[in-house]
Amino acid sequence: MKEIQRFTLADLAMPTRVLFTGYLLAIGLGLCMAGVQIMLTHGMADGKFGLSVDDIVYSYHGNHEGPDSSKLASKLNGSMKDKAPPEVRLALLKWADAGAPASEWDSNIKPKIDQYCGPCHSNMPGLANISDKAVMDQMTKHDEGASISTLTRVSHIHLFGIAFIFFFVGWIFTYASGFSPMIKAILIFTPFGFLIVDVLSWWLTKLNPGFAWFVIIGGFGYSLASTVMIFSSLYQMWFMKRPVSK
Repeated sequence: MKEIQRFTLADLAMPTRVLFTGYLLAIGLGLCMAGVQIMLTHGMADGKFGLSVDDIVYSYHGNHEGPDSSKLASKLNGSMKDKAPPEVRLALLKWADAGAPASEWDSNIKPKIDQYCGPCHSNMPGLANISDKAVMDQMTKHDEGASISTLTRVSHIHLFGIAFIFFFVGWIFTYASGFSPMIKAILIFTPFGFLIVDVLSWWLTKLNPGFAWFVIIGGFGYSLASTVMIFSSLYQMWFMKRPVSK
């Protein structure tokens, strides 16, 4: 049965087009900012800028071997590398590599932590208070990646929040013209499908690093489909001429 579309994006009244446009522009900018945030967090997990499979593995599975196998070493060799003088950073790395002996904490390590790390880590919400020896003990253990509690919390926030975004982007796109019903349906479903792949891959990568590729594929897939729908909708609302009715 042929689909009957009563009106298209080009037929919308000006106030409705402005409403849809404002939403799509804000969501598009939000997706760009999300990409930047990923680059500055997960993208620095291996100490190098740019998202790679190693970044995904370190973020979710952890780093169980090598010189960066503790969270402290990973941070000191990565995103925190320029936050302390080289000699202080080297002293902290050697201490962690030696098993973080408690005998050196009060006399040697804690003063350095208080001077160079404490101003941020002791006062900024969301940062671990590494001036606390119990917290530092956890930082010097092998990096096990994201915890189960963290994965659970981030997964349900991710699924609920981003699904709402895709719902409204897809709903606006239902009024687009020039796409067959099947192509339109595939484009609308694609972000949801890749979102599920993305989140499930976090859990699978936690168990086996071989699934890290699916995290990248999932994020790329829903970003591409959303981009196609957003730009197609904006183009048809403002640049496509309304067909002349006979």
